[in-house]
Amino acid sequence: MPIESWLLYVAAVLVLTVTPGPSVLMCVSNAVQVGARRTVFTALGSVTAVVGIMVCAGLGLGAVLATSETVFNAIKWLGVAYLLYLGIGGLRSTAGEFKLPDGARPVTQSRWQLYAQGILVGISNPKALLFFSAFFPQFINPASPQLPQFLVLGATFVVLELFWLMFYATFAARAAPWLREPGRARIFNRVTGSLFVGAALLLATVKR
Repeated sequence: MPIESWLLYVAAVLVLTVTPGPSVLMCVSNAVQVGARRTVFTALGSVTAVVGIMVCAGLGLGAVLATSETVFNAIKWLGVAYLLYLGIGGLRSTAGEFKLPDGARPVTQSRWQLYAQGILVGISNPKALLFFSAFFPQFINPASPQLPQFLVLGATFVVLELFWLMFYATFAARAAPWLREPGRARIFNRVTGSLFVGAALLLATVKR
């Protein structure tokens, strides 16, 4: 793969990964409540979903999704339902303060739960599979071995995605002491809940 093509790909992926989405919102929310270190598991879950989507695209499942209205809508509405679940949970939360991640109070979410959250949010948008199906081929030279190129493009995306997820999580964790002031947890939950609901409504409008 020519270095010029890779640099163009990096620039495009950088724009995509730096833009906050549902996965970033989930990492920010978890970082405030359980700390940046534990939020690594949420970020890894999101990256796992990305890898799964890339593999599906590489196997040609993206073409199936692109041509099947039923499959596309099934994935889309499952994603909408999960984002609404997260949003309504935040809006209904009555917590007045956040639990500390340093062991002073028990943490209610295990590492596997945080990881599962990352996966579920990561796969909540069916457009991701279509994106990888349409975006990757533009940067792969059919005259050269395709697997090494696919691995380079995939690894690049994963590294940038993980970096920005943890960047936002670390920033949120640093702001946590201010957010732990009495009453601010309720405001934070209302804001993040509204954003999740907004993401669900936006996803509901997506068409093939």
